Parts: sequence; C-alpha cells; structure tokens
Amino acid sequence: MVVSEGRVVKADLVLNAEILIPGAPASGRCLALTAPISFWGGVDPRTGTIIDARHPQLGEDIAGTVLALPGTIGSSSASAVLLELVHAGKAPTALLMDAPDAILLLGLVVAREMGWPTPPALRLPAAKQAALAGRWLLLSADGKITAQ
Repeated sequence: MVVSEGRVVKADLVLNAEILIPGAPASGRCLALTAPISFWGGVDPRTGTIIDARHPQLGEDIAGTVLALPGTIGSSSASAVLLELVHAGKAPTALLMDAPDAILLLGLVVAREMGWPTPPALRLPAAKQAALAGRWLLLSADGKITAQ
C-alpha cells in the first residue's frame, strides 16, 4: 500500500530506477512510446502533441504523462524543445529513459537553472518500461516507481 494525494492505493509493481536529473516526487499515466522519437520535429513544443507523421504514437499528448522513452533520435535542438515544453507547462511530469541522452537532459538542466518546475528524469531499461504502459505511476524522489 502507498499513500498518494491523501489516499491509500494498492501498488502491484514497484521498480527502482537510476536518477539522472533529480526532482520532486511525480505521478501520472505512463505513456510508453513504442519507438524512439526526436523531440525536434517530433513533438510540438506549444502543445506537447507528438507530430512526427511516422511515429506510432502520432497525435498522443505527452503533457502531464510519465513519458517512457525506449530511445531518442538525436538532434541538438531536442534540449530547446524540452525547455519550451517545460516553460509552456506542457512537459511530461517525469521522463523514463532507456539510456541517458545528454542533449535532451540539457533542456531539464536549463529549465531548473531558470527556476522553472522541472520534471525528474530516471533511467529504466526499455524492457521494464513496456510493462508500465497505461498505468498510473508514482515516482519518489529516491527513484522508486510504484505502478497501480
């Protein structure tokens, strides 16, 4: 059992993830992408909608989700897109990454330096991410992920 937002909820899966960018505890529905994505040209920075016409989750909204990334497609502009998402209030509540992407994570570092509320980023293997798809997740500041 876990207490979330003043209520006791049943936890049926608990995982530990490596903290890449620390942050406050977070929660949200897990949007587990089934393919890597480029934030530059793949996500609308004003709305948080996936706009890459070739991506399997085209049209999904990443805002307010725990976004599980099985991989990223590089672009040095990805950090700017994530920074814009944070500034617009359209960022995920947390990022789960199969492997750290320094360029993408730079957007979170800059957002934190600007004093904006910044989602945490954690490393969790893609094989474990898939099991979280669609589930409500609670992420603690120490990297524990509780799925309901």
